[in-house]
Amino acid sequence: MTSPTTLPPVPTLGTRPASGSNPSRAETREQLARASYDLLVIGGGILGISTAWHAAQSGLRVALVDAGDFAGATSSASSKLLHGGLRYLQTGAVKLVAENHFERRAVSRQVAPHLANPLTFYLPVYKGGPHGAAKLGAGVFAYSALSAFGDGVGHLLSPSRAARDVPELRTENLKAVAVYGDDQMNDARMALMTVRAAVDAGAVVLNHAEVTGLRFTRGRVTGAELRDRMSGEEFGVNARLVLNATGPWVDHVRRLEDPNAAPSIRLSKGAHLVLKRTAPWKAALATPIDKYRITFALPWEDMLLLGTTDEEYEGDPGEVSVTEKDIDQILDEAAFSVRDNQLRRELMTYAFAGLRVLPGGPGDTAKAKRETVVTEGRGGMLSVAGGKWTTFRHIGRTVMKKLEELPGHPLGDDFEPVSALPKRLPLPGVANPRAVAHRLLVDRPAPGPRMGADTARHLATHYGSLAFDIARLANEHPELAERVHPDAPEIWAQVVWARDHEWAETPDDVLRRRTTLTIRGLATDEIRAGVQGLLDQR
Repeated sequence: MTSPTTLPPVPTLGTRPASGSNPSRAETREQLARASYDLLVIGGGILGISTAWHAAQSGLRVALVDAGDFAGATSSASSKLLHGGLRYLQTGAVKLVAENHFERRAVSRQVAPHLANPLTFYLPVYKGGPHGAAKLGAGVFAYSALSAFGDGVGHLLSPSRAARDVPELRTENLKAVAVYGDDQMNDARMALMTVRAAVDAGAVVLNHAEVTGLRFTRGRVTGAELRDRMSGEEFGVNARLVLNATGPWVDHVRRLEDPNAAPSIRLSKGAHLVLKRTAPWKAALATPIDKYRITFALPWEDMLLLGTTDEEYEGDPGEVSVTEKDIDQILDEAAFSVRDNQLRRELMTYAFAGLRVLPGGPGDTAKAKRETVVTEGRGGMLSVAGGKWTTFRHIGRTVMKKLEELPGHPLGDDFEPVSALPKRLPLPGVANPRAVAHRLLVDRPAPGPRMGADTARHLATHYGSLAFDIARLANEHPELAERVHPDAPEIWAQVVWARDHEWAETPDDVLRRRTTLTIRGLATDEIRAGVQGLLDQR
């Protein structure tokens, strides 16, 4: 039997994509270069992806490009939460919290129940802490009320009861625990499924395609010059309107339109740590650090996710990283509520940092609102940045409304207004993940390879009903049913699926964003070589 850490024999698919696969990069470049689009979206983070999805639903001809991978920067470096924003209640932003809850429920219940899961949060109240039990008890009750009690009623819990659910909870000087509910996701998987939804609606997408300049017609931005980072090929895209949705790089692209463009945003770095768990966690911890900040300890992907930091960042967005200072801060803050046994450095498997895009101006980044900023340049290019993962659909709709209302109607009138689009259109693969996992285990064709229960759960909660296509691939080619690593649920069929159906071009695309192998600390040189071997067979 082939060792799980060694590349198994794989089918020879030839030089053309397998049936039903995505077009090749060369075919996509040709399509982008020869057609004229209504909207060119520069930036494949969730903001650009969501806008492309809604624009394509409206009937517009849409192109989406990114210099790196889809969700390759900030959008895969979040706290992995779909949440109403408990801390916003302190500022009286009741309407904002209610709107966030509406979007959270829509995504987790109707749009992507296969990619989101409910998560109970424990908010510990310690002696001498920044908030009292009565205040937090009232806060979580109000928070749950704004969610129409869809996640239960926010309440207080005894320390002993909370410690049964979270064995590593620090109980010294613990007075009470406030309880509320939110949702959790794998942000990279959610983004990729939204890219797929945009393509299903008619958008043309290409990652690893860097914008090197803009095209102008009589002073108006009418497209972009690009370079394929994988092949070095240069090409261009014509569009009636260009949307700059490049996140931390938004001002860089704005200066391609106008070298004198003033800064429109500022950046805040958020770092996270991933650790192996020493015990089961049935709830997450949200621990107040001060009046405004909360540190999270989140059970996620069978691991523990700790964070986050919040400090102004003025360096190159492409070089953001986790420093020793960040690690010390995250572990020190986690120690307020998590026992030292769970915070040993040898348990760390991965660390990552992302950049929040905030409106320009003074003030503490921790207190800044996560607002979406939309600006129009002198050449007519629209730039959009900021916002929250939870409201990604709302941001896409908001940008579309802005496009509809532009003076002169550059997009014309021959498209569906965003107000007429389905309000809760599901993402591809929508299904009950428990039912999918059950079918994967029960409907196994004999004498096919037996799938592990953890693999079935993983496939169901990362692909939904598309998991059946991956299982079919594994059944047809048993060597692809092997685990990539014995300590992870992923199988080699997911690598082939990522290559042929999810625009994966590099080992990092596969190991960091389409699977969980990197965050588990399992992306060994041997495995990276195996993944590269499969990618080379496209």
